Amino acid sequence: MAWISLFIAGVLEVVWAFFMKQSDGFTRLTPSIVTFVAMFASFALLAYAMRLLPLGTAYTVWTGIGAVGAFIVGIVVLGEDASAMRMLAAGLIVSGIVLMKYSSNA
Repeated sequence: MAWISLFIAGVLEVVWAFFMKQSDGFTRLTPSIVTFVAMFASFALLAYAMRLLPLGTAYTVWTGIGAVGAFIVGIVVLGEDASAMRMLAAGLIVSGIVLMKYSSNA
């Protein structure tokens, strides 16, 4: 259950990052509210996962999912650059997440 919670927390990190961008510096009400609700839920699920998973593993996986997810959303939804160097960097992050998951005893 900890891994499922951690995955959902990571997805919610992508949600709050996207809506933070949409909030235009917290000047738009609805995206600002979505940002804070998703942020709270993401932190709560991360805290739950950390009860069972090592700190380094949980935090690394959470930030990795958020980073790669935000990267993908930026390219697909916001039309950001998908250069080879950025793709390689994202691939390295995913590799690190996989290695961290399989190095954990939980």
